[in-house]
Amino acid sequence: MEHPENSAEYAGLQVNSGVEQPSIINPYLKRNRFRRRELSAAEMVEGIVKGDVTILSQAVTLVESVNPDHQAKAQEVINKCLPYSGNSIRIGISGVPGAGKSTSIDAFGIHVLKEHGGRLAVLAIDPSSERTKGSILGDKTRMEKLSVHPDSFIRPSPTAGSLGGVARKTRETIILCEAAGFDKIFVETVGVGQSETACHSMVDFFLLLQVAGTGDELQGIKRGIMEISDGIVINKCDGDNVDRCHMAATNFRNALHFFPKSESGWMPQVLCYSGFFGTGIKEVWDMIYEYVDFVKANGYFDYRRNEQSKYWMYETINEQLRLKFYNNPVIRQQLQDAERSVLAGQQTSFTAAQELLDNYYAHLKE
Repeated sequence: MEHPENSAEYAGLQVNSGVEQPSIINPYLKRNRFRRRELSAAEMVEGIVKGDVTILSQAVTLVESVNPDHQAKAQEVINKCLPYSGNSIRIGISGVPGAGKSTSIDAFGIHVLKEHGGRLAVLAIDPSSERTKGSILGDKTRMEKLSVHPDSFIRPSPTAGSLGGVARKTRETIILCEAAGFDKIFVETVGVGQSETACHSMVDFFLLLQVAGTGDELQGIKRGIMEISDGIVINKCDGDNVDRCHMAATNFRNALHFFPKSESGWMPQVLCYSGFFGTGIKEVWDMIYEYVDFVKANGYFDYRRNEQSKYWMYETINEQLRLKFYNNPVIRQQLQDAERSVLAGQQTSFTAAQELLDNYYAHLKE
């Protein structure tokens, strides 16, 4: 580039051209050098059964993908892993935000791996933003000990619009983790409150974390999440909070007597512990193993798993029907017209919806 300062009118002034800057990309770098070879379904299954955590992570990503091609491959992997699954204890952990779910999972996980051995998988569900659709996926940062343990696998996943406190594909991820040899599986919900029946329908033991002083006695007898809990633990029972925790535990025990007896015949226990100081953790695990022995002895363990399989079959049908409806090209064109008609007050939301459904059924018959 010629500098105007070098013209004759500027005597005695000389500007030299700069050194040409090299490219920031290494010219010797081969672009395809780091491209990962795509594994076939059979290779994925082989790696999962061998306990390869890297391949397991790739399979979970495949399951969570919304790409139709990925979904077909994912279902093939899941079907081939199904014979190797079912040999684990599935524990759902829920509670209000701030109850210490991630800290408790870290303490529970380290204890059970140390005392009972085996392998532990943690499926941590993180809420997705309604505005940006993104998730932080930072639960692993609060599981400092478990995240570096060689026998643990922590997989954070976004809810991606799913209700019930769990991700849409958590159920299928559990099957993959069991095929990989994980005999203990934690499912941490987002802690949305009193309607986490989806998590309850995929675990063997549902543990509810509570903290003292969050509400009056009326909160303890509300239906919903309290009604489906197999065990309740009061966290942060340390320091000056010990008396409040024991008082809260008494209130919850009294409240449980108002509920009808569960199908399993098990009476939920209420315990106090401290996830930060690690006290009372052994008692929590003794309660879990006591429950598992109890329901296996009376046959409820297998019955519940069979009921869960049927539940998720119907849930999958509902999901596929919804996707087929909204992805139908005819419905896509009519949706905007229906929206404008409803907003203009020309028809109600219900009649517009019924008209769209009628058009969808008519299109299927053609």
